[in-house]
Amino acid sequence: MHMSQADSLVAPFPHDLGAAVAPARAHAVSRPDARWDLLLVCLAGYSLAAVGRVHQLFPVFDALHPAIVTGVLAILLYLTDQRADRRLKLVSGGTSTWVIALCCWMVLTIPGALLNGLSFDLVFKNFLKTVVMFFVVAGAVRGGRDIERLAGTYLAGCALYAAVVLTRFDVGTTDWRLGDLYYYDANDFATFAVTAMPLALYFAHRGRRPLVKLLSVAALALLCTVFVYSGSRGGFLALIATGVFVALRYSAIALSRRVTAMAIVGVVLLGVASDRYWQQMGSILSDTDYNQTAESGRLQIWTRGFGYMLARPILGVGAGNFQAAEGKLSPFANRQQWGVGVRWNAPHNSFIQVGAELGVPGLIIFVAMIGSAFHALRRMDRASRARPSIAPVRPELTQALMAALIGFVVGAFFLTLAYSELLYMLLALIVGARKVAQIRRPVMVTT
Repeated sequence: MHMSQADSLVAPFPHDLGAAVAPARAHAVSRPDARWDLLLVCLAGYSLAAVGRVHQLFPVFDALHPAIVTGVLAILLYLTDQRADRRLKLVSGGTSTWVIALCCWMVLTIPGALLNGLSFDLVFKNFLKTVVMFFVVAGAVRGGRDIERLAGTYLAGCALYAAVVLTRFDVGTTDWRLGDLYYYDANDFATFAVTAMPLALYFAHRGRRPLVKLLSVAALALLCTVFVYSGSRGGFLALIATGVFVALRYSAIALSRRVTAMAIVGVVLLGVASDRYWQQMGSILSDTDYNQTAESGRLQIWTRGFGYMLARPILGVGAGNFQAAEGKLSPFANRQQWGVGVRWNAPHNSFIQVGAELGVPGLIIFVAMIGSAFHALRRMDRASRARPSIAPVRPELTQALMAALIGFVVGAFFLTLAYSELLYMLLALIVGARKVAQIRRPVMVTT
């Protein structure tokens, strides 16, 4: 009795699905994700619209409402799909459970919210759609190539956004940094770019065609360029964290290739960044920076946000009501009765945002949701590195997704992104990869 690599087949689904799944040998002959299908096309279109905001970059598409059209089509196609590997039960548990829990807890905060209408609109007109599409994306993937396709679309959307910004905005001439952009502001886009950079590295290394590899290198350079023009200090810290992970833990890619990618980033940073940029980065820990001293600086806002959470520890001030709390509960809110304007500040920290708006239980759910995604990635990484040549999801891709999530978490610590499509698209890709790794894991076939 022995086993060789040639004897390894792709495992069938877990035993509880029984005869609903084709025999394992059939998977070895024909990949279920060998080609795009209409559902994947719709999801790619949805990602370009909901995350890449392509319809706002090119107004001609705006009247078509691509996010709505592609989203609805994707939902209908998914509900009518009879494939066993697209069953909703396959993406249950783990991160998916926490996503549902977060949505339910947001609903519970509506009755006691400072402004009920804000919470209702956020949950039922925005976040509920995000949750539905999270399950559709995770459930629709059939194999590792589908994960690659959607990850590639995510990267393409970010690169396209960067290209449009670079060609349409007056960057580096009249001002040293970008201001408001389409949908994302400069800080938000910096985090978006950091999450896409590891995917660019992945495709530069494992792209199936030379053109894909070349375009991925170009995308990496483009993202770095616009990243510098964003002038985001939070994004800079996210880039450092992601870079450290790539250098020390992205072991699925040879060190020489990682060094080359980091050299590209370094050359772009040094070539594009002005003295004003480095002066701005150097002020991150400055005691005189407005974020530490000003009433509307981040540290002051975070302190007040923590106070809102302690004042309402169970259900918070209500989903989407942080800014309302600044106008109604903050220590300076009573100035309004004297005709003095009060700024309704955004939280500028996704964790403070959730804690203040959804209370301590909501914050625990949010942290557990992200933590469970990291846990799933670690388990997939260990399994894929054990047999990289036959792993359903390549270890390089698993580690790229981990690097992207690290970039988001660090960047989101300085931004209001707790309910953004950006996060839940990444989580959907991770859950989809976990599903693929479970249902098509390599097994030992003895002879």
